[in-house]
Amino acid sequence: MQAKKASSRPITPLVSLTLKVVGIIITLSTLLDIVILSIPFQLASRDWQIDFVTQFVDRGIVPLIGIVLFLTGFWIDNMSAGAATERRGMAKDPRFWALALSCILGALFLILFPLHLSNVRLAYQESAQGIVQEATNAEARVSEEVESEINTQRQQINLLLSAPPEQVDQLVQQGRLSQEQADLIAQFRNDPEQIEPYLQQGRGQLNQQVEELQTQIGLQRQEAQQQLKNSALRSGLRVGVSSLLLSIGFIVIGWLGLKTLRQL
Repeated sequence: MQAKKASSRPITPLVSLTLKVVGIIITLSTLLDIVILSIPFQLASRDWQIDFVTQFVDRGIVPLIGIVLFLTGFWIDNMSAGAATERRGMAKDPRFWALALSCILGALFLILFPLHLSNVRLAYQESAQGIVQEATNAEARVSEEVESEINTQRQQINLLLSAPPEQVDQLVQQGRLSQEQADLIAQFRNDPEQIEPYLQQGRGQLNQQVEELQTQIGLQRQEAQQQLKNSALRSGLRVGVSSLLLSIGFIVIGWLGLKTLRQL
């Protein structure tokens, strides 16, 4: 019985040391990873801020676990039999710096919570305005194409009317003009007042196509806005709530730990 008891004593320091080392490595490597992924720093860029906060929050649970493992190592030392209980200044106690880091990270996550929500809202508004502007430009381009098509037809008709009938027949023989178009030119030559009604009829058909395209553009705009809204909502809720919860976790651990450490 005593041999088993004696053989288990070295395990406790090994476990506590392992927890401390693993906790330090996990915490520092994660913070270093966040810094490296954030390079190049573009603090004035809203997109960079959103990406940074998202990456930071997604990895935020890892340093929290690292700090807990580090503090658990010291707790095992204090709970183990025969552990030294020498009193030293807080600045010389590694637990103080771990708890201070926990408080700093908690305050940082608390600041990032409203910052991220604000950035997501502004980015959504900017992107939504861009979608509306693109749809408006597309509708304007379609309308301009209608006017351009009507003007082109008018110019072609006037050009053919100014040409001799023999030249029109030659174009038909060459396959550059259909017989139906040649007959239409002959009608316009006999009665020029039919030109504008013919063009207006073509305009009506084109306008009908434009209305269909505008309806399609409007539906695509609504779909894009809905997808953008859902994406912004998911990002705001997921990252924002996670940041708030991480802030609470870090601050509670840091504040209670420092309070307990002062009482030792």
